[in-house]
Amino acid sequence: MRINVNELLLGVAGISATLIGTFIVGVFFYIDTDLHRRLMATDAADRYLRSGVRWVFTIYALPLFLSLVLAAFDPIWGAVTFIVLGAVVLLSTVDTGWRMLMQGGSGGSRALVVNQWASTAAVVVLVTLPWLIGGWVPPATAFLPSILLALAAGFASTAALIMTQFDATAAMVEEAQDRPPGTKRRR
Repeated sequence: MRINVNELLLGVAGISATLIGTFIVGVFFYIDTDLHRRLMATDAADRYLRSGVRWVFTIYALPLFLSLVLAAFDPIWGAVTFIVLGAVVLLSTVDTGWRMLMQGGSGGSRALVVNQWASTAAVVVLVTLPWLIGGWVPPATAFLPSILLALAAGFASTAALIMTQFDATAAMVEEAQDRPPGTKRRR
């Protein structure tokens, strides 16, 4: 069975668009609640969370737009698109890593710290892989491992952000149960 690369690219673009849409819905539901303000212990943690959300949007944008360009245009336009999007992903990764290193940036979450370092390594690999596989103007197939790695890194980051919020919510519930009746939570 022979795989049609254009159909695969369009399928990956559809998956990426679905993940972006689902992430947007989750972010809006989270922002709509007052929970995000109560869970963020420091301003640095809030800024890291914002940077992390921006990073997830950026990493999902890479497979979406790159797949569409590779399916519709010549390989040179795919290479140009990849260079631009790769640079944006690299800058976003540096920003997120810098914010995590700030005092209280990760909010004390091991999941976010581990995910940040794993995602940083994944970004370094995914921006270099097409050039190692395909040379100066890689064919569309040379970008597929990077596209899949970007989707995996974005999904892992989404899961880390969600699990961190679940852990913080569970800690708030435990704290509320440990307080004597009639006392309020300290801020």
